[in-house]
Amino acid sequence: MLEALGLTARACQVYQAMLDRPDDDIDALAAHCRLSPGQVHDSLDELGALFLVRASAEHPGRMRAIDPSIGLAGMVARQEADLAARQAALAASRAAVTRMVADRAEQRTAHGERLLGMDAIHHCLEQMGRTATREVLSSQPGVQRPEDLAASRPADTEALTRGVAIHTLYQDTSRHHPHVAHYAHWLLGQGGEVRTAPTIPQRIVIVDRTQALVPIDPENTRKGALHVTEPGILNALLNLYEQSWNTAVPLGATTPDDPATGLTPTERELLRLLGTGLTDDTAGQRLGISARTVGRHMSSIMERLSATSRFEAGIKAAQQGWL
Repeated sequence: MLEALGLTARACQVYQAMLDRPDDDIDALAAHCRLSPGQVHDSLDELGALFLVRASAEHPGRMRAIDPSIGLAGMVARQEADLAARQAALAASRAAVTRMVADRAEQRTAHGERLLGMDAIHHCLEQMGRTATREVLSSQPGVQRPEDLAASRPADTEALTRGVAIHTLYQDTSRHHPHVAHYAHWLLGQGGEVRTAPTIPQRIVIVDRTQALVPIDPENTRKGALHVTEPGILNALLNLYEQSWNTAVPLGATTPDDPATGLTPTERELLRLLGTGLTDDTAGQRLGISARTVGRHMSSIMERLSATSRFEAGIKAAQQGWL
């Protein structure tokens, strides 16, 4: 279980033995764990680097295990800080990509083409799908319409049959919409990969890392799109997509509540979004939920924090390390 925190299985075994048998020396630990003394020493070095053991004040030359409520909690806190830093980098990348695409949207050059209307978008998607040879990466925020998913199935089937890898990002809320969940599971069954996250980038389709389609207006994706082939923009889009993909959860995997706070991933992301000053409506749009659902989430969070206002809830959430 502790391997997820960066510990090797052998170090986990030695740490558990030290907690259970605090008076054992190196040789006794080695015998109990069926390891060599050298392997125990290596594990102690690993545990020491993670601040899970320290020198014993009572037994010079020995190490003692730090209580899990202190040592492991510190590891979790450090990992949460790393995740927060990655999310901040993702947000900055998202803003940079949005600005870059907006700057280029008015230009039509050899490296990009402006497409107006759904017919032009569908035609370009069909051409991109037919020419794909390696992979199709897509981010699909919000809830897709049944007819749009139905229109995508033949092209996805044909691409998968040719051995093209398909990676699709949906928002967590899509799991609760039967037609989207059905399509996602169908895609998964055909060999595609599907992941979800509370928030994902704007709608993007990237083919073979050589061409991409992004909306001209993220608020109205049916208005038009920009077909991009310029390496600089493609590289930014790929970085944005890969950051989102690496932090998303594979379809079918569980997303347990945070054991320390009881927050779901959606609740944690909601707190972060509202903490940046977004309104309920805007935060709900980012998460793919209604403002009413945002209110229900916040009422639950306030109750858990014993807060009488959102301002007080924000202060208490920060004090307790929820943000």
